[in-house]
Amino acid sequence: MKIVFATNNQHKVDEIRSALPENFSIITLAEAGIDIDIPEPHETLQDNAAEKARTIYHLIKTNCFSEDTGLEVYALNNEPGVHSARYAGEQKSFDRNIEKLLTKLKNPGNRQGRFRTVICLILDGDEYFFEGVCEGEITEERRGSQGFGYDPVFKPFGSNKTFAEMSMNEKNLFSHRKKATDKLVAFLNKLPQE
Repeated sequence: MKIVFATNNQHKVDEIRSALPENFSIITLAEAGIDIDIPEPHETLQDNAAEKARTIYHLIKTNCFSEDTGLEVYALNNEPGVHSARYAGEQKSFDRNIEKLLTKLKNPGNRQGRFRTVICLILDGDEYFFEGVCEGEITEERRGSQGFGYDPVFKPFGSNKTFAEMSMNEKNLFSHRKKATDKLVAFLNKLPQE
């Protein structure tokens, strides 16, 4: 099965591809010949994921999915949450985002939080949602060089490594994005084969 993944983020493409079984393949926007910046104007992950999927579905009338992911830190009232990519400003600098996060966490004792991914699938015009969550804590300093975003400061429960210290296979043992993708694949596998 082939399906369009409505994102311009190559890191997310790589992670989703690594989580898919061999009988599934995704087509990126670039591979589909689409070059647009999809807005994320909403205050929930679900609404932003739906916005991106709807934009592409209306453009190419092809089954597609999108996702939105946020880091929710409990001591910060679930910040940065839906604003994770632009936490320190509109230009999407994860170095500055991490700096802002670590600065805000200088005093709170509770460093626990979670990554949460919501996938929106549009299949023949109908919308379906799948969520994946990874609980963990924010480290006091950056560790590792793999991954992207907040990976250098997020350590999932059950590991002594940050996401940025893990290989893709190790990260997939914990990953919020992998959990949401597994639910998407399970749903698609239950559909009658044409």
